Amino acid sequence: MNLPNKLTMGRIFAIPVFIVVFLMGYRYVATVIFILAAITDMLDGKIARARNLVTNFGKFMDPLADKLLVCSAMICMIPLGKLQAWFVIIIIAREFIISGFRLVSADNGIVIAASYWGKFKTVSQMFMIIVLIADLGGVFDIVGTVLIWLSLILTVVSLIDYIAKNVQVLTQGGM
Repeated sequence: MNLPNKLTMGRIFAIPVFIVVFLMGYRYVATVIFILAAITDMLDGKIARARNLVTNFGKFMDPLADKLLVCSAMICMIPLGKLQAWFVIIIIAREFIISGFRLVSADNGIVIAASYWGKFKTVSQMFMIIVLIADLGGVFDIVGTVLIWLSLILTVVSLIDYIAKNVQVLTQGGM
């Protein structure tokens, strides 16, 4: 288990801790946990590429860990009134669609790389979650609302981008 994979596993193990702390109402502690987990997302890939430590485990688990972290946080925000269920459903649906595309393409020997739109989407979602968890009030309420809509727009744009660039997967994969 190399360092990038340890960071990915650390992010996965941080998810239930984050959920418990957040739902218990310790929003600043939850914010710190989420920020640290988000930082590992950035670090694991950079370290893996820089040190030539890219593994199949990392290729599979890193995006899964990201989705689990972001989706868990957003689901926890629904009963607290910070996010609407329809919003979270759109985000999760996009993740399932892209994951399906990747599975079908992998069966056909095609690798679908992450796009810049997908990376922008992830960053906007993480910032949105941080602002919503911290719940600082005032101008941050406006920033949170802007980030919610920006995340939604980038989610839809990145989905359209993936489909447009990889429509051949549908025809080659027999879907």
